Amino acid sequence: MSDLKSVLVLAGGLSSEREVSLRSGSHVTQALRRAGIEAQQRDADSTLLRDLAEDPPSVVLPLLHGAAGEDGTIKEILELTGVPYVGAPPAACRAAFDKPTAKAAFSRAGLLTPTAVTLPQQAFHDLGAAALTTHVLDRLGLPLFVKPRAGGSALGVSFVETAEQLPLALVSALGYHPEVLIEQSIQGTEIAVAVADIDGEPTALPAVEIDTEGLYDYNARYTAGATTFHSPARLDARIAAEAGRVAVAAHRALGLRHLSRTDAIVTPGGEVHILETNVAPGMTRTSTYPIALEAAGYDFAAFLRGLATQAISTR
Repeated sequence: MSDLKSVLVLAGGLSSEREVSLRSGSHVTQALRRAGIEAQQRDADSTLLRDLAEDPPSVVLPLLHGAAGEDGTIKEILELTGVPYVGAPPAACRAAFDKPTAKAAFSRAGLLTPTAVTLPQQAFHDLGAAALTTHVLDRLGLPLFVKPRAGGSALGVSFVETAEQLPLALVSALGYHPEVLIEQSIQGTEIAVAVADIDGEPTALPAVEIDTEGLYDYNARYTAGATTFHSPARLDARIAAEAGRVAVAAHRALGLRHLSRTDAIVTPGGEVHILETNVAPGMTRTSTYPIALEAAGYDFAAFLRGLATQAISTR
């Protein structure tokens, strides 16, 4: 604990998730200060490297969402500086951020994840969108989810119930990434399972059940009162334990450390299908990670202090 003198919270960035990142950063910085930790929040800009060299903090807590923040870039930069940081190393971030790569890792680990195909925009242009989407529908059926290949906060994500809705969904997703992931829709209960390294071991926190009208989109995630969260989730004890096991297995399969959040669907039969695993979970007041911490009986500030200390000791 004596090595933890100051924490630098990185928040903001230039991705489409900038506003969420700033809200996460503010919530975390205030909590650390309440715990008596010297905490400063700043953006990742052209003066960051100079400031890290001139006045390095004890540890950096990156809360940058989206590209650069979750794709391994900021971790590569922090590795170059030698300053300890909270979170997964660069290679693990890259694997988790890229949805098809993560899904392949889940499958290799024997975990369930919805069947999907990933296609670049160029393929629709070169082969003909109508012909290609016909083959996609023949393979995957309906309903579907269409997502950008990488990214978070459900930006660019559409739920497709009819063939006529697919072209517009593709356009929406391609607005955020030049490749799209088209995924079978699994019906069931949507949950988020936070994982934290506690005493050196990844441990699942109580699953949070997401109860919202329609798609759990950007507004449903970050507008207070738009979504009801049940924590712990209203699951049979055996299924809740399985959800925790799956989240820890996903954390391990991707080589993550310190913290992660796995989003999943629990079918009526009790199967847990992973949608994705996030290396930089949102930490806003409406985010599921702080909700899970509270359900598990952890003080938010004390937990953050513990993560920071752990990052220093495992540098």
